[in-house]
Amino acid sequence: MSKTIDVMKEKRKVPERVRNNIKAFNKLKKKILKSLEPGQKTIPEIAEEIEADIDVITYNLMTLIKYGFIEAGELDDDDEYYYYKLKNKK
Repeated sequence: MSKTIDVMKEKRKVPERVRNNIKAFNKLKKKILKSLEPGQKTIPEIAEEIEADIDVITYNLMTLIKYGFIEAGELDDDDEYYYYKLKNKK
């Protein structure tokens, strides 16, 4: 007898577009988290380091904050950008 989850997987295939979006998010997530390993950084610093657009980094940082991977710290000297750091790093 099949488990319910196996039956559901057979009935509901995940579209290729969705799979590609998840792969792209996970790839960017790894780059952002690796960028923050040495210490806190602002959005422009992260974007420059991993060569991505600031708006893409901003969106993904907010997602990572929502799910508890990172947290916002203090404002930079110009009071323009927050520093972001890994949740368990001080």
